[in-house]
Amino acid sequence: MTSLNRTRQVVLGGRNVYETKTVNEWKSEVMPAVISKKEEFHLLGYNKASAADIWSCMEKKVWKKEKDKQKRLYEVVADIMSLNVSVYMGYLTMSVYKEDEDLMASIAAINGQS
Repeated sequence: MTSLNRTRQVVLGGRNVYETKTVNEWKSEVMPAVISKKEEFHLLGYNKASAADIWSCMEKKVWKKEKDKQKRLYEVVADIMSLNVSVYMGYLTMSVYKEDEDLMASIAAINGQS
């Protein structure tokens, strides 16, 4: 057996460490990392940070071009743990602006304005 074949069979905790999935397929398994990141943000004073918002930020900012790319578990966890507050707050700010634009467009449509 070659060393390459042996490394592909490395098992840790009942899982092949070289297994790849999309980030959404890893979601339930990486939730502890997302919760840890949320708690880190709370310690930094960002008490409204939520796991759902952090996951959404990861999907829309960090993984926007890699959503269907196959990644290893440790890569997804590393991405989550490296998320910094400025990226997260930028994402939230843009989300609020987007919601405001959608609301204004809805009001304009109701009022018959273009």
